[in-house]
Amino acid sequence: MKIVTGLFDTYNDAEAAVSNLEAAGIPSNDISLVSNNSDGRYNDESNAAEGAGAGAGIGAAVGGAGGLLTGLGLLAIPGVGPVVAAGWLAATAAGAVAGAVVGGATGGLIGALTESGVSESDAHVYAEGVRRGGTLVTARVDETRQAEAEAILKGSNWVDPALRRRSYVEGGWKGFDPALDPYSADQVAEERRRYRRV
Repeated sequence: MKIVTGLFDTYNDAEAAVSNLEAAGIPSNDISLVSNNSDGRYNDESNAAEGAGAGAGIGAAVGGAGGLLTGLGLLAIPGVGPVVAAGWLAATAAGAVAGAVVGGATGGLIGALTESGVSESDAHVYAEGVRRGGTLVTARVDETRQAEAEAILKGSNWVDPALRRRSYVEGGWKGFDPALDPYSADQVAEERRRYRRV
């Protein structure tokens, strides 16, 4: 299996990417979504946990037969804060956050991404992108479908990780730091305005 990953500035673009992947026949259980929830737009009291900002894993749900987006749950990731998540990557990140061996010392989202085959450099950009309000979509696909899945992600307004890394570095960023405070709703709104496509 190959891993394809796309960062999106808006949840709507990521949602369209997930729907397009599913419509192309990529099974829901091979797709994951992790979306910043600092604005509290998703509130599932059954999955909410105290200390979300402290990094406790809280109910990372796995997508089922009704499609990935019907299996969304809440999760807290150190440095990112509350996220809406579903799928295999979310479950791996939740295990890493909870202290499991998965992901080793880097833990959390970066550990889950690198464990799945994403380069550490890109994993830092993706984690920072989610911290700043973005949504990450990751899919496991057969090697013969890798180009098709990448085209689907790119066609849904994905963020070019090299360009975004350059932008972050120009602002003084050195890498994702889970010890930093998560972005507030106002900071996320400002970040989204910064990258809004015209």
